[in-house]
Amino acid sequence: METIRLGGMALQNGVLVHGPTSWAAAVRDERGGILVASGPKRRFAPNVTTPFVRGPLRLAEAFAVLPDVKRRLPEVRFPFERPAVAGAVVAGSALAAAARRAPISALAREAVAAIASLAPAAVALRGGELAAYHGAEHVSIGTYERGGEPAPKEHDRCGSHLLGPLLASSVVVGALAARVPGRARGLARAAGAVGAVGVSVEIFGWMGRHPSNPVARALARPGYELQHRLSTATPSSAQLEVAEHALAACLAAEATAGTTG
Repeated sequence: METIRLGGMALQNGVLVHGPTSWAAAVRDERGGILVASGPKRRFAPNVTTPFVRGPLRLAEAFAVLPDVKRRLPEVRFPFERPAVAGAVVAGSALAAAARRAPISALAREAVAAIASLAPAAVALRGGELAAYHGAEHVSIGTYERGGEPAPKEHDRCGSHLLGPLLASSVVVGALAARVPGRARGLARAAGAVGAVGVSVEIFGWMGRHPSNPVARALARPGYELQHRLSTATPSSAQLEVAEHALAACLAAEATAGTTG
């Protein structure tokens, strides 16, 4: 049977897995049981292959499932629902704004601002059981992709590997946007942010196709260290059980979609 390319997201109380056309989530409820739900993904121009455009659309597809997950599985708790994350967003925005007023070079200002924007993610990834469920997501998907061979808690396609490319591209586009006249600067920053995502996803894809390239390894290093040291933890057997339920439900939904599509 052909291996399906899967992605996922760690939840505070479980795991979300998504494939080309479907998603599935599993959570551990307060009584210790496992609740599972699945459904079709919202597709945004699925046949688009234009570089720098396809990346933001694929990311939009991944995030568009979240409202559907919440409706089908109200017990789910997303990482960004924690009050600490909201506080980190405010703090990160304030630090980024202060950095952009500092009497330093444009590249240095944008570098500090880009790093500050990562604060919410860092807070979210360390909350409660989230790091362990992140590890469970990677182990379950990686083991499936390896044909049953146990996989580590770090995964090569984790979104954390976008960290290096996204930081570099955000600094460059931010410095360029700073040269735009004041009234249009906000729009330039917004357009630059979308452009940075598009560039980063293309670089990320190139890294996956050339894993032995020294540049690819250097760009992947920050993401690997983030996974290894901060954003993932070794999951318990109970957490792996939840992840495996999400994986099985997603594969079943993909099989059904393939039969009826």
